[in-house]
Amino acid sequence: MNFEQFGLSAPIQHAIGMQGYTTPTPIQVKAIPPILEGRDLIGIAQTGTGKTAAFALPVLHRLGLVPPRHQRNVRCLVLTPTRELAAQVADSFKTYGNNQHLRSTVIFGGVGQNPQAQALRTGVDICVACPGRLLDLIQQGLCKLDTVEVLILDEADRMLDMGFLPDIKRIVARVPQKRQTLLFSATMPREIRELASSMLHDPVEVSVTPVSCAAETVDQSVYHVPKGLKQALLTQILKQPGVDRAIVFTRTKHGADKVVKKLGAVGIRAEAIHGNKSQNQRLRALDAFKKGQIRVLVASDIAARGLDIDDITHVINFEIPNEPETYVHRIGRTGRAGASGAAVSLCDGEERGFLRDIERIIRKPVPVLPLPGDLPQLPPEPPGEFRPQRQGFGGGGRRFGGGGHGPSRPHDPHRSGHGNPGRRNSGGGGGQRPSRSNPW
Repeated sequence: MNFEQFGLSAPIQHAIGMQGYTTPTPIQVKAIPPILEGRDLIGIAQTGTGKTAAFALPVLHRLGLVPPRHQRNVRCLVLTPTRELAAQVADSFKTYGNNQHLRSTVIFGGVGQNPQAQALRTGVDICVACPGRLLDLIQQGLCKLDTVEVLILDEADRMLDMGFLPDIKRIVARVPQKRQTLLFSATMPREIRELASSMLHDPVEVSVTPVSCAAETVDQSVYHVPKGLKQALLTQILKQPGVDRAIVFTRTKHGADKVVKKLGAVGIRAEAIHGNKSQNQRLRALDAFKKGQIRVLVASDIAARGLDIDDITHVINFEIPNEPETYVHRIGRTGRAGASGAAVSLCDGEERGFLRDIERIIRKPVPVLPLPGDLPQLPPEPPGEFRPQRQGFGGGGRRFGGGGHGPSRPHDPHRSGHGNPGRRNSGGGGGQRPSRSNPW
């Protein structure tokens, strides 16, 4: 099958040809015809399968059948979980709709709202938005959704994971009930199924791969490595021939920054991308990565979905994700559009359970690679009496007691170790009552 058989308008056909696309992907084959018919749709497909074009092409076609009104209002609203995905979806609408007289804009936080508000005042047909900033603009009276004809939820399960469900419900309440609704998701947990049943009318459901199945074009492997040797092993992997463009995933923002710093110390230039970075910092890092100015991008899971970057040769899980679905989304950054790729995981002893969960969901074991023989030796464990004590209760830490933020109290031997009756002992910290936010 080719794109001409869908009956898309000539301007869209021209835009597709300019991108060099001739054969639609399976999700596009299944999703485009019912969307062109105006049907509601649930699309289940893993990342990297062409979902954006699957909804952008038919929506652009349908919007193009009716000339824009003199007073432009939002006719198509796309909700996405992350800024990066929102920017990429907006770029796709601009690319495929380049020869149409449709205006689009992208709305997300982390940047000033004035340009976004100005775009809405000028008038747009297509709005791609993250829920938080969109609600801010709605509450300020800067955005109205009462003319929306098509509502699209992209990466719906990720939005659920990030806690956007209440925001989504508030936004949907402002959209006309008579509309076309499209929901795309890599997985279909019960909460997403319930959301779909409340939002969609008699939807067509299309699925191109088993739920949470890893792409067959990705060569997966794992090293069982002590935590203290992970950085040395990562350095060796990145120095191997053929590792031309790699994304390294960590579980935390601090972990991403730490990896970047240690790679820089051994001469490997890398940039971090995570939620604590400003939008401009994230865009600069992505741009440098795309242009080949850096070949290593270190990311928290904010980048596990939506990043559509060509020719990523390797995905390296510096830390195993604690949710197996996240593993599938991470490794989906490579092996895209039929190309081959490699996914390498570094698993320490505490992460073995996470790995078992991953193997259960992908329905096969991940091949184990032998550790290189030239990794540095870990120092021996210190004797128990010399091991550093955990801060908090009994540790003399800063959180409460002697190192707290309040005024210090002279040591009273009659109070130490014997807190007030009915109170939990706070150790050597001077008898203060622990904060309720204390994780211990």
